Amino acid sequence: MGDELMQQGQARVAVIGAGPSGLYAAAALLASGEPVSVEVLDRLPAPYGLVRYGVAPDHVKMKSVIRVLQKPFDPAHVEFLGGVRVGEGGIPLDVVRRHFHAVVHATGSSVDRHLGVPGEDLAGSLGSGAFVSWYCGHPDRVELQPVLDRPGVAVVGAGNVALDVARVLAKTADEMAETDVPEPVLHALRGSAVRDVHVLIRRGPQHVRFTPAELRQIGELHNADVVVHDDGLLAEGVEEPEDRRQRQNLDMLREWAARETTGKPRRIHLRFLRSPVRLVGADGRVSAVVVERNKIDADGRVVATGEEETFDAGLVVRAIGYDGEPIEGLPFDARTGTVPNDGGRVMRDGVPVPGAYVTGWIKRGPTGVIGTNKADASETVEALLADLPGLPTPAHPEPEAFRAALASYGMRPVDWTGWLRLDAEEVRRGGLRGAERVKVADLADMLEAAHGARTS
Repeated sequence: MGDELMQQGQARVAVIGAGPSGLYAAAALLASGEPVSVEVLDRLPAPYGLVRYGVAPDHVKMKSVIRVLQKPFDPAHVEFLGGVRVGEGGIPLDVVRRHFHAVVHATGSSVDRHLGVPGEDLAGSLGSGAFVSWYCGHPDRVELQPVLDRPGVAVVGAGNVALDVARVLAKTADEMAETDVPEPVLHALRGSAVRDVHVLIRRGPQHVRFTPAELRQIGELHNADVVVHDDGLLAEGVEEPEDRRQRQNLDMLREWAARETTGKPRRIHLRFLRSPVRLVGADGRVSAVVVERNKIDADGRVVATGEEETFDAGLVVRAIGYDGEPIEGLPFDARTGTVPNDGGRVMRDGVPVPGAYVTGWIKRGPTGVIGTNKADASETVEALLADLPGLPTPAHPEPEAFRAALASYGMRPVDWTGWLRLDAEEVRRGGLRGAERVKVADLADMLEAAHGARTS
């Protein structure tokens, strides 16, 4: 680093977002060996972002990545400041910039994409982001309370999230009680009247890109049969995909299509070559979904046939992807849902914005798996460290000054010790239910536990 910066001591870097992308960036900064102090800010009192609030509750193995993500905090090489909202309703970004040499934005893509069909605004029509956040105990979705009082549910999508939603709805409440779902979610699942979950998939069985392990899980459910509706394509024979995982999927689907149902209480219907064209409502909420059947033409394109079918559904969940949200003070490309950047450097009109960086979905779009964020963050950190000698000195680089700024905006941050108190409270609640942990979902309760107040 430059002599001027070395004379100042450690460079200060803020990472906004404590999900995988942000924590991989913090770890990369720590591993660089450069004299950099890192503070990870998150608007929630709990770290881990998508791992905590996007990974299905019954995917315990996938959640084990938390052991890797927590390493920068234990011992405390990196500081965690939870409950810190940057932007609207919180501390303005330009104020944060006065306290740090560089800011890395790792806020993800949280907006559910829309189908663009009539009836989509009816009650009971939800994006998968909202629905998954609800059953994962996200404080923003505590009040969602989806109604599960009808036998039919439709899930639109051909990815792993669609399978997660279908699987959670098909499991018994007793099975879900072994996970970390909050008590109100478990209560709703226990009273569920759902019997048929229709997964609507636009293309054919040879095209799906489910992870084979994820697809296999729905075939192993104790409480649900899998029913394959493919208009006879599998029986007729389809061209073998080049992709190994797609071939594995196809083998499973062939097996399921050939076997009889066993009379289990619930059914997951995989309906291939089906696209929703409108949602039908009754009394202001969804009551059915109308789908159009598709076919694959000689060029491999999906072509609508004009033939329609209707399925009863009291809940419709669209799992068709996510978009990013604009970040106050940064440029934004609405077409891609990302902040324009060059290798992680934020670009405005083709020129780097000094001290501003992005990583994760807000950098590249909602693609890849959790591990993809590691290389992505390393690229961003490499750019940041290369730029650091030339970055302007912040007006108030003292850590105490930033704490005072947060206090002036009414914020009392949750530090790592506070998170460990909240973590212990969740483990305590889990012990009462026979689970490893039970999430605290209400924000006031989270803060109460984190700050050491007594909880119920």
